[in-house]
Amino acid sequence: MSHIPYTRAPVRLAFLLLLQALGIGLPVAGAAPGADSAEPNSQADAPGGPAILTGAGATFPAPLYSHLFDAYTAMTGVRVTYSAVGSGRGIAELLANRVDFGATDAYIPDEELRRIDRGIVHIPTCLGAVAVVCNLPAPVDGQLRLTPENLVHMYTGSISTWADARLARDNPGLELPNLEITAIHRLEASGTTHIFTEYLAKVASYWRVHVGWGKRIRWPVGMGVEGNEGVTRYVRRIPGSIGYVELSRSESDHLQVAAIRNRSGEYIRPTVESVKAAVPVALPDDLRISITDAPAPGAYPICAFTYLIAAQEQAYDNRTRKRAQALGDLLWWMTHTGQGFLGGMSYLPLPPEAAGQVESLLRSLTYSGEPLTSGHIE
Repeated sequence: MSHIPYTRAPVRLAFLLLLQALGIGLPVAGAAPGADSAEPNSQADAPGGPAILTGAGATFPAPLYSHLFDAYTAMTGVRVTYSAVGSGRGIAELLANRVDFGATDAYIPDEELRRIDRGIVHIPTCLGAVAVVCNLPAPVDGQLRLTPENLVHMYTGSISTWADARLARDNPGLELPNLEITAIHRLEASGTTHIFTEYLAKVASYWRVHVGWGKRIRWPVGMGVEGNEGVTRYVRRIPGSIGYVELSRSESDHLQVAAIRNRSGEYIRPTVESVKAAVPVALPDDLRISITDAPAPGAYPICAFTYLIAAQEQAYDNRTRKRAQALGDLLWWMTHTGQGFLGGMSYLPLPPEAAGQVESLLRSLTYSGEPLTSGHIE
């Protein structure tokens, strides 16, 4: 694989740990990065000093980004801090010039892009799945089968207990308890919510017409909580509850996961293989694409690309070329060498079919009209 050039600065682990212990320039996870970003911004632009980049947004890829950013810092000396505050907040922080990049699981639609006063580039970093998780007394992990219709019924309240005959019919031989269903959902603007509700809108006209989809919606029933962590916490706490989280979170928190019937009539668990099956061969040039409810056999139906977003023209708000180039180098690394760090994390690397589009998007990043990168990619 080709490579991008970067300066290999020696990093003393003890020094980094000391910085982290002191909290220098590190935004608190889940907190707004706005107030904290001034210090990293000034340090990043200091002559001869190490670059520090800030980002905020999606919780869906947060475990992966934490892993990637730690590895990048160790390799290059460029420190990257990231606040998992939800996709909606990440977009807002970028547009307010409080972070260098945002992160979102739901690409910004055309009508919203037209209202933004600068060009925004979407850089996909990986693919992942949204798992439907539950808390039932008997072990049902992978055995519980849910049709799209019944999943919608559970989130509209028309199926209110696990003993409902419609659930029993789809789960012969599985003893479902007579427990009330508590449908848990995200409270804040969330890309994970966008993926989940977009899927529900595709499979059920009632949901599409009467509830809708997006990063934040008005839920018919249920309990709203903050973040993927909040969903897992309350699903584990409330017997009979159901929720939706990114796949890596469901695995790390040992939650029971349902198999969802796809368009081919198969009940499919979320796995790296079933996410891969959902990716179409033909991809758009800008890589903004929905892959929920994919028609392919073996495809898990609730999965998506996740994106980092940045201004196409980086000479804004008194940004220096050094800072802009540091961001360009990070994005090159994440979409090339960094893809090798995804193994074992339940995220799928970008498909080979997307390589050309990714490189074209990255080469479109400029500073005062001049390209940021040389195009030599690792």
